[in-house]
Amino acid sequence: MQFAKILVVDDEPDIQELIKQKFRNKIKANEYEFHFAENGAEALEKIISDGTIDLVLTDINMPIMDGLTLLSKINELNNKLLKSIIVSAYGDMENIRTAMNRGAYDFITKPIDLKDLEVTIEKSLKDIDEYKLIMSAQSKLTALQKELDIATTIQTSILPKTFPAFPERKEFDIYAKMIPAKEVGGDLYDFFLIDKYRLAVVIGDVSGKGIASALLMAVCKTLLKATAQKGMPTDVVLSEVNNMLVDESPSNMFVTLFYGILDTRSGVFEYSSAGHNAPYHISNDGTIKQIADVGGLILGAMKDAEYQSSVFMLKPEESLFFYTDGVTEAFDKNGEVYNELRLEEVLVNKNGYGANDFVDCVFQSVQQFTNGFEQSDDITCLALKYLKC
Repeated sequence: MQFAKILVVDDEPDIQELIKQKFRNKIKANEYEFHFAENGAEALEKIISDGTIDLVLTDINMPIMDGLTLLSKINELNNKLLKSIIVSAYGDMENIRTAMNRGAYDFITKPIDLKDLEVTIEKSLKDIDEYKLIMSAQSKLTALQKELDIATTIQTSILPKTFPAFPERKEFDIYAKMIPAKEVGGDLYDFFLIDKYRLAVVIGDVSGKGIASALLMAVCKTLLKATAQKGMPTDVVLSEVNNMLVDESPSNMFVTLFYGILDTRSGVFEYSSAGHNAPYHISNDGTIKQIADVGGLILGAMKDAEYQSSVFMLKPEESLFFYTDGVTEAFDKNGEVYNELRLEEVLVNKNGYGANDFVDCVFQSVQQFTNGFEQSDDITCLALKYLKC
């Protein structure tokens, strides 16, 4: 302990000089700072007015307020960092027992052995230091939990959660779900109509965890939707959003993102990717295959990055399944990863499923695999089924 403030409570006139002489080197080195009181009432007033006293060394028998009463008063203050050492006559076990019951941390006996006093004080201060570290860690943990709670609120409040999302539209069926991890990341999904016939679909994952990721996720989602509403091709949209994120986001944070547009009149699906997993195509015969990966640099990494677009044709009753790596990188208690193969086994021969069936089936499979093992990343799925031309 680098510095400790110790209050000595004793009505004997020689005790101050004895203490100062014994600990003169530590006092000179600013390791200990001693304060003195002649009775419990005076000591209690110092404790309350100061608030920074670490250790109280008190006699039992004193005028006005004795040491046992002082211990009770200190205990009522509920200061868990303040410790007390009681000084009692040798063999006075009744008072020592009472003192310990009233919150004394340790005791020494009279006549005082100065070496024993030194060891007792050092041990008590060391334990106080350790407790302070625990309290500090607990406080930081509480603050972190509050941050994660805020991040979870940010993350979940801006994602679409009302289904069916477009009950008046018969050309498509769409459903999405996200389960955030305790250490909140920044998964995002969105879907919205650009115009009467074109449906935009977005899924992404922000690097890192915590409130910063949740905020960047919210910014990215807002920027993309605003840019997409201009009706530009998917690669141009990603290019513009990337440049804005490079200017606005921290240099060590990035976003993987997949953006597509379904023309509900024809089933044409135009898409671009910024380093995100390509979705699975579920055909009419139940076979599955990831659509062609067009590459693309993660968003926010480098100014003026170029993105590619491609076109895929969905036939009526065919589906696309989108996901984040929280699905395929989920772990069980043995450290085994869920992986793409298990995901594909769930999706195959499910051509009769609706959008919500795909999502619920995958979530159920992942949860059965992890079997209660703590989730390390957000898990997000989105399914889009094209119903007719």
